[in-house]
Amino acid sequence: MTTFQYHPDILACYPDLRAGIVLARGITNDPSSGKLNNEYLTEQGSTLTRIAGTALSEIEPLAAWRGAFRAFGVNPTKYRSAPEALLRRLTKKGDIPSINTLVDICNLVSIRYAIAVAAFDTSALQGAVTVRFADGLERYTPLGVSEVENPEPGEVIFADDSGLVIARRWCWRQSDESAARENTQNVIITVEAQHANCQPDVEAALADVLELLNAHVGGSFYNDLLGPGNPKISN
Repeated sequence: MTTFQYHPDILACYPDLRAGIVLARGITNDPSSGKLNNEYLTEQGSTLTRIAGTALSEIEPLAAWRGAFRAFGVNPTKYRSAPEALLRRLTKKGDIPSINTLVDICNLVSIRYAIAVAAFDTSALQGAVTVRFADGLERYTPLGVSEVENPEPGEVIFADDSGLVIARRWCWRQSDESAARENTQNVIITVEAQHANCQPDVEAALADVLELLNAHVGGSFYNDLLGPGNPKISN
């Protein structure tokens, strides 16, 4: 069984949080097909046109993530939320490279809605994944690095029951163990936002993720919308 949940302290501090969560099993994560790659490139062009001339700090979902980061003591211009980092790359470089099917699906939907979308391989997990404040003793391995580090006490992390961290600074960066690679078969996909009245955006983004998953990776999916009234999903 896979369980993903928000600690009550997180929901008390961030009552506007809404999250669409997908528990996916038996997927095939190949390099992106030509069809998906074309859709991804088209979305990148559409996004550039849509946000042209707008400062990223003025985009409502990104501004809300900046506020969330500041609330747990992180400078959001030093550690940018994942959706802001993607859009910054897109506006400065003109494109976001393809990685693999799962990552491209997440990035496509993330830039479409300017919200945080991520896929976490579950193969290294022990027990439930909980979004919570760190005590500083947990273990985190950055992507592509062998040296283990500890999160700062009080920062928001995704961690399993053993203290393995799969994401630091909430939606800043995920771990090496959780990265979606071509041998990934089972994942947790998170679609998160915190701006005011964000639930319709999360629901639309979740629907897009599910449509793309069904079209491109196969497998089986279980999903739910989480927030203060529904903090946990298990399957």
